[in-house]
Amino acid sequence: MRTYLDHAATCPVRPEVAEQLAQDLRDGLPGANPAALHAAGRRAGALLSQARARLAAALEVHPHEVLLTSGGTEADALAVCGRALAGREEGRRTLVLSPTEHPAVLDSARVAQEQLGAGLRLLEVDALGRVVPASVAQAVSDGGVALVSVMAANNETGLVQDVAGLVAEVRQASGQDRPGRPGYVPVHSDVVAALGRVPVDFHGWGLDAMSLSGHKLGAPVGVGALVARRDLVLRAPVGGGRQERALRSGTQDVLGARALALAVELAVAERTAQAARLEALRGRLVAGVLALPGARATLPPEAPHLPGTAHFWFADTDGEALLMALDLAGVDASAGSACHAGVARPSHVLLAMGLPEAAARATLRCSLGPTTSLAEVERLLEVLPAALETARRAR
Repeated sequence: MRTYLDHAATCPVRPEVAEQLAQDLRDGLPGANPAALHAAGRRAGALLSQARARLAAALEVHPHEVLLTSGGTEADALAVCGRALAGREEGRRTLVLSPTEHPAVLDSARVAQEQLGAGLRLLEVDALGRVVPASVAQAVSDGGVALVSVMAANNETGLVQDVAGLVAEVRQASGQDRPGRPGYVPVHSDVVAALGRVPVDFHGWGLDAMSLSGHKLGAPVGVGALVARRDLVLRAPVGGGRQERALRSGTQDVLGARALALAVELAVAERTAQAARLEALRGRLVAGVLALPGARATLPPEAPHLPGTAHFWFADTDGEALLMALDLAGVDASAGSACHAGVARPSHVLLAMGLPEAAARATLRCSLGPTTSLAEVERLLEVLPAALETARRAR
């Protein structure tokens, strides 16, 4: 039996969600296109509206603020490129990002830079990967900023950012905290890694947009959402049927929306209890790994972190060989973001934090989830010494 410690890449579908999907299919749902005007279409549209309302309630936002997407990557791209297009009309062309963002944000910004004429400014981060507030103030005070984007929790290291504090820096530096007023700077956050693991407060943090993904929470791959304030000006990067507030075209996935709503409801409801359980497992994991020669924790104990994510780097180790050795031993783990799977490159997150390239190429991320047991943690600790020895010989 394999040991799965890669929940940050994809969490297995929750049994409750799988059962709902199976029942929906048995019942012949949705039965029609939710945009159709006939009775079957109206029924599908009602189911979609109910799913959107449930998701909005779980996120404590208004249903009209929820735009359904195919996942977190599309939601990020819609926020970044949508603001780049809108900013071009407004005479505001600069995108301000942290250098440790998910590739969905960074690559979308580079596309906007190359194809839409956007400017790109990267913020400063400290040795833990925390955005330096002074760099936010400096970036925004220059004016011409279309969007600031900083992720709530890093998908590789598990570091949790002070999003509310950074939004406050943006508001103070821009001199405007009222949406729609001249000089107001919208702020977006990718909360894919954070949602269901730490508190997420869209309105309390003062955000204008945030992205989330279903398959990180126990929904199937292929559904996510962009939460966007109703007064946030976005422009659709592509054409089509103008669904989802005329910003994201395509026939809406009613069953996916229902699955996403249920997965988010469950994750939010269980968050406190799961966080305590996962933090205990993470503590055992970190202590066991750091007892090995040459092992280093990427984050110190006092750093704010996700309860289920532990990130390490190892001296004199070939990172790819380590993952392959663990795979052969029956343990599924990763080096970091799975969105660049199959591409051997040092972690851009660790490089931005100031770690040398050798460390950035010798990483291990263990991410725990609702199904992770103590036995699985112990299994990793049992096979890791031999896997490290193999990886060091390979180097």
